Amino acid sequence: MTAATSTTRGTARPELPWHQGGTAGRALRSLRTPGGAVFVLVAVLLIAVIAANPSFGEPGSLIRFIGRTAPVAIAAMGQYFVIVSGEFDLSMAAVVSMQVVIAGNFIGQDEARILPGLLLMLALGALVGVVNGLATTILRVPSFIVTLGTMLALSGLVFYLTGGAATGNPVDTFRQIGRGGIEGVPVLEVIPYPAIILLVLALAALWLMRRPFGRTLVAVGDNPEAVRLSGSATWWLKTRAFILSSLAATISGIILVGYAGVHPSVGQGYEFTAITAVVVGGVVLGGGRGWVLSAAAGAFALELLFTLLNFVGVASTWRDTVQGVIIIVAVAAGARAWAAGQRQRTRPTPQTPKADNPTQGDA
Repeated sequence: MTAATSTTRGTARPELPWHQGGTAGRALRSLRTPGGAVFVLVAVLLIAVIAANPSFGEPGSLIRFIGRTAPVAIAAMGQYFVIVSGEFDLSMAAVVSMQVVIAGNFIGQDEARILPGLLLMLALGALVGVVNGLATTILRVPSFIVTLGTMLALSGLVFYLTGGAATGNPVDTFRQIGRGGIEGVPVLEVIPYPAIILLVLALAALWLMRRPFGRTLVAVGDNPEAVRLSGSATWWLKTRAFILSSLAATISGIILVGYAGVHPSVGQGYEFTAITAVVVGGVVLGGGRGWVLSAAAGAFALELLFTLLNFVGVASTWRDTVQGVIIIVAVAAGARAWAAGQRQRTRPTPQTPKADNPTQGDA
């Protein structure tokens, strides 16, 4: 026993290739992955936007830009949970529209209904996620079909209730969640509440992905059969991912009410914007690869690109075309980069005959 202990303490464990070079080396190698490269892309686009419009670089303008982008970034993080598990959620936009209409018509001008209204919106958001998750995992209907059906059902319900026109007007106290902020802050002047909400949710998502739930969620997207054989309930893992996605859409809807008003088309296109942000962030469609913070960074890269196109005089009607091209290019480039990285990491070395893959999840 003593000899064995002595041998264990005296033998240095071989250092995995990914851990070689210390923290700086790992950071540099991370920037070469699709998930890390999006942060470089954000920096490059930010410089380009400031060059096109120097006033954009002022602290007050930057923090307001973060506040405006927060709903998209939150939706992208929600969509990340579903995509990294190997599924899709096309119902996000319909959930956003539903929540906006609920806020306008249930809360209205009654401040006493703000808290019950928020609880109702979160409960309905979670219910949509449960329905999407169970239909996908228990009934084994492809998530693309399930969430497409949910999107159509919710959209039809919203248009039936509103007649396709703007209805309701939530009290200003509720709208302050989306358009208000902490005022009188030195240098920044104001910190928008959406920016604070985004920061809190980003930290929560990062924490969650470091927990066993997050690591297993990534694994189920890579090899669901292996996760099932390990004893994990894959249906519950994926259902929770759908719940998180619907709750993210709900929070985006709550924020959008602040400055976009109450209209059944407020969330239109949000699901595709969120998916585009996720693939720009280097998350592999099909699951098993990607970082949650990169998905949020993808939303900022997307919004910076659209801002740059606006500053250089490109008509906003080109936005959908640009978004479609980005999806195709990002998915193709990401798949090739992940494949190349995987081959490099699994290449045998004299000390470590088999390298692991630490880029999965937010490890």
